[in-house]
Amino acid sequence: MKFDPSIVQTTFQSPLGKMIIAATHKGLAGLWFDGQKHLPAELTGPVVWPTVPGHPVLQKVIVQLTEYFSGQRSGFDVPLDLAYGTAFQQSVWQALLKIPQGGTASYGEVSQRIGKPAAVRAVGAAVGRNPVSIIVPCHRVMGASGALTGYAGGLERKSALLRLEGALPGGAA
Repeated sequence: MKFDPSIVQTTFQSPLGKMIIAATHKGLAGLWFDGQKHLPAELTGPVVWPTVPGHPVLQKVIVQLTEYFSGQRSGFDVPLDLAYGTAFQQSVWQALLKIPQGGTASYGEVSQRIGKPAAVRAVGAAVGRNPVSIIVPCHRVMGASGALTGYAGGLERKSALLRLEGALPGGAA
């Protein structure tokens, strides 16, 4: 993915570890756990996005994530800038936004929802490349048998997020 050169970032210490939040003038463009798979090169290489904690989108995301992790928020209302994926990836990410908190969907169900029933593997790849973890809820996608499968931030975090949302036993209802 090639991101807008004007992107800015900040960090957020979540109960599941440090997170990196990135935004453009259009909206939230990235939300990753520190060290997760598929981090943008701009976060791991010599070119690093400037840190601007006062950016209004970044501040709004921090407030909403704090509410989410404390069980006071079930949805997010921040503007998103998902323009950095392919058209196919963007269609998958839009489908993820329709999976309600407390619910899950299989990769096959997501592929059906976007009108590409044979594209289950491609859907899996697009889910794994989701640049806006939690808010675009890729953690709600499960294997066909309902098993916890793949999560760029780690299966422990996926499990914790699903418990927090009440989709797995042992979490908030």
